[in-house]
Amino acid sequence: MQTLIKIFAIFLFYWIGEFVSTLMGGFVPGSVLGMVFLFLALQLKWVKEDQVDTPAKALTDNMGLFFIPAGVGLMAQMDTVRENWWVILVAVLVSSVLVIASVAYIQEHMERRRSK
Repeated sequence: MQTLIKIFAIFLFYWIGEFVSTLMGGFVPGSVLGMVFLFLALQLKWVKEDQVDTPAKALTDNMGLFFIPAGVGLMAQMDTVRENWWVILVAVLVSSVLVIASVAYIQEHMERRRSK
């Protein structure tokens, strides 16, 4: 029974994220909003880590399974990928550089805060 409550807690945040995403017109995916809401709830101590640890570990241990539908979809659209490979390549390179730079900036900021 305890595990069902833990699973429900994770799905509750997912559903809240989907609801808010619908209200926003789908601008941000509901799953992303749900993760942000769960993160905030954990940081604000509204939800304790032991309330979501078991299903969260199971989901992250099997994360590779969630990429299978995306990979199949990509293979099904291979003609589109071939026609627009350079646009995809530029988007991947630019987004990778932005992510690396933002993570480095945040990490540096956190290191400075920690040392004070």
